[in-house]
Amino acid sequence: MAEQEKKEHTPFRDHVPSEAREHARNARQEMRKSWSALLPPEFIAHRRRARKEMLLAARELINHALEHLDKVDETPG
Repeated sequence: MAEQEKKEHTPFRDHVPSEAREHARNARQEMRKSWSALLPPEFIAHRRRARKEMLLAARELINHALEHLDKVDETPG
């Protein structure tokens, strides 16, 4: 059976001209640069470490939930 090719659902791309998307992308990059210029490098480094810690915490929560599911699946009943 031949699989049908799935069309990626991208409402933003379907309705917004490519030039507008490019301008939005450039604006985002410039905003990031302006924040970097306003904030001291130590703050940026601290923010990056804090973000990493939050992601690690989320990973641990997901791992814990997966382990719990495995235990429930192994329990007869």
